[in-house]
Amino acid sequence: MAGGFDIVALIVAAGKGERAGGGLPKQYRPIGGKPMLAHAIQAFSRHPAIDRIQLVIGAGQEALCAEAMAASGAPPALFLPSVTGGATRRESVLRGLEAIGKARLVMIHDAARPFLPAAVIDRLVAALGGAGGAVPAIPVADTLARGGPELGGAVPRDGLVRVQTPQSFAFDAILAAHRAWPEELEATDDAQILRAAGHAVAIVAGDPALEKITFQEDVMTAEQRLGARMVTRVGMGFDVHAFADNTDLWLAGISIPHSRGLAGHSDADVALHAITDAMLGAIGDGDIGSHFPPSDPQWRGAASDRFVEHARGLIEAAGGVIDHVDLTIICEAPKIDPHRDAMRARVAALLRLPERGVSIKATTTERLGFTGRGEGIAAQAIVTVRVPEDR
Repeated sequence: MAGGFDIVALIVAAGKGERAGGGLPKQYRPIGGKPMLAHAIQAFSRHPAIDRIQLVIGAGQEALCAEAMAASGAPPALFLPSVTGGATRRESVLRGLEAIGKARLVMIHDAARPFLPAAVIDRLVAALGGAGGAVPAIPVADTLARGGPELGGAVPRDGLVRVQTPQSFAFDAILAAHRAWPEELEATDDAQILRAAGHAVAIVAGDPALEKITFQEDVMTAEQRLGARMVTRVGMGFDVHAFADNTDLWLAGISIPHSRGLAGHSDADVALHAITDAMLGAIGDGDIGSHFPPSDPQWRGAASDRFVEHARGLIEAAGGVIDHVDLTIICEAPKIDPHRDAMRARVAALLRLPERGVSIKATTTERLGFTGRGEGIAAQAIVTVRVPEDR
């Protein structure tokens, strides 16, 4: 969109969330080893329709937010500068909308709904063709009745739905509706605010995974759900390339000053090749040669970044999550330590991992073998991923 973004995800994470316990605002409580907010960020960051993410956080939560952003593995360029929320959710949303400035669509989501299926985002985007807004909802299944000291009469549930987030809107329409909303009134959600401004709101199918986390037992249920549907897989990769004259040396996505480079059909980045094979091994999807055959001229001189991103995409398409990479580079020269931090940052960026999720080590073979004789470089990698248990 000229002069703005196409689709921005606005995640509201400004509350205290004390009812969930744990000594932290609930949006930062760990679930599956990551802050709750990180899961919501991750869902949006992995969807190709989302251009940017706008976070609205509570005062003094900057450090917690930074940890969640890093744990999500989302590239830093995806984030707009975070803003501090207001006294109410409505005020927080308005501040987030004002911070975005201009976009075609915005998806407003509560951080307390960490498990966001990509299919829900797809449905919301598709539904906005003829409406100012769209919300996910699921039918009411339980019997409804009026309460009091005693059970009252049943309430017909035909036509009743439970509304979830994210809620998707034409940006200009929801911003204008928020600005026009009376300050003395509080709204139940953003769809109510848009409807009050005269716009239609479509309904799309929601998902039970979008249940809101409010109490401590909800956190426990979320942990159980995540653990029950994901299993850990480990893949190992190993690669070797010989030294060659008149070529650049690439290792772990970084150009390394050295008298010789490595021979290979691509850029011969032995470290990224080992990581790629390890990722493919973790999901049982062949090896680097089967996906990028050396006989195919399109891969001549290709950056090995592309191989890593391809394998990462296959894992994500399978519903998987990369947890950790352990890479060992085996050579006599060059020295790896001066470049270790840059390598680690590059691999983390390629895999959308926090840097603490990447380990890079170097060793020699004590002058034994082809690496000991300075004929080439070898690398081995172990990648740990979680995938759906029926994978």
